[in-house]
Amino acid sequence: MQYLLLFVIVLGVNLLPAFGPPTWTLLVFAKINWHLNPVAVVVLGGIAAMSGRYLLALSFRHFRGRMSPRLQGNLTAASDALVKRRGSAIASLALFAISPLPSAQLFEAAGLLELDLVPLTLAFFLGRLVGYSIYVTVATVAEHQLGAVLRQILGSPWSIAIQVVLLAAVAVLPLINWKGVLGRLRTDDDSTT
Repeated sequence: MQYLLLFVIVLGVNLLPAFGPPTWTLLVFAKINWHLNPVAVVVLGGIAAMSGRYLLALSFRHFRGRMSPRLQGNLTAASDALVKRRGSAIASLALFAISPLPSAQLFEAAGLLELDLVPLTLAFFLGRLVGYSIYVTVATVAEHQLGAVLRQILGSPWSIAIQVVLLAAVAVLPLINWKGVLGRLRTDDDSTT
């Protein structure tokens, strides 16, 4: 029953568009307080987080359809720029796999940009398996000193500020004329060569 409860909590937190606690803190809490199997905690947490973020991205894809044609055109231009360049696609996968940034806003942007969510979600899952394994292992070793560290991270002004800045970036994403910006960048690149 505790494993199911953990899955539902992690899934719910990963459906939040912002200000949810980091998933690893929930996993560490469950491991320490409920004395769950660490491997099961990591795998279950990874699956729940991946599922929640995927559904979050799909919900933002739905919002895109409600935007004006101009805003949708801006998002299409940004998406085309990311997808057409192989280096950008690889960087996107790496960003989803190992980014220290809050993942909610990454998935919101991916949904708005209508990026292929399957490879991004799988990269996120694999990266989280590694990260969660490290956190749960460290928590198992240092159970008695971890409470203070978790309180500092969850209430950190820096953590809240980063969330606010990334939310603003997601909100501004459709407002930028990406076709014009990218066209100017290409023109500048052509003139310097």
